[in-house]
Amino acid sequence: MVKLLVAALEAELVAFPHDLPGFDRLVTGPGKLQAAYALTRALDAAEYDEIVVVGTAGAIDARLDAIVYDVDAAIQHDVTDIDGIVGQHVSLPTRVELGREGVTIATGDHFVDDAEAVGVIRPLGAGLVDMETYAYVWVAQQFDIPIRVLKSVSDRAQDDAITDWRATVTACSEQLREVVRAEYGV
Repeated sequence: MVKLLVAALEAELVAFPHDLPGFDRLVTGPGKLQAAYALTRALDAAEYDEIVVVGTAGAIDARLDAIVYDVDAAIQHDVTDIDGIVGQHVSLPTRVELGREGVTIATGDHFVDDAEAVGVIRPLGAGLVDMETYAYVWVAQQFDIPIRVLKSVSDRAQDDAITDWRATVTACSEQLREVVRAEYGV
């Protein structure tokens, strides 16, 4: 069977050949809604034995180096339940698990680029931030398809992080390509 290689942005796949043996390719667009919509459509249209997400993330844990990490779980940092508890959604699980060792990622629909936002997100228990992973994992679980998320640290989610991201996205794609080559043999 075929695996599905997923990224939010084409820039995150620049180091990957367009045709990767054993993989279909999906670029979803940024943010949770686009991620959920595109992945749901892809999973409705074809069968896959695994989803492999590659992409960039901001490191909000200072101990994390600028390398590729497996994600072990995802939370949402931009939701609040009816009691006002940040990180808890009114109807979705607080945390979606991937069943592997790794780093927890906090997903939200805005690019995190300031210390104040990091100060709010870090106590939720995440080491990384992005804009799609929670949606990818939740959708994959609805289809009962295994998912692996590989994230390359592009920035520190602090002031001017978008400039850092633009400067490092190609290098991050190259790091991700090396991991996929080494671990999937393609």
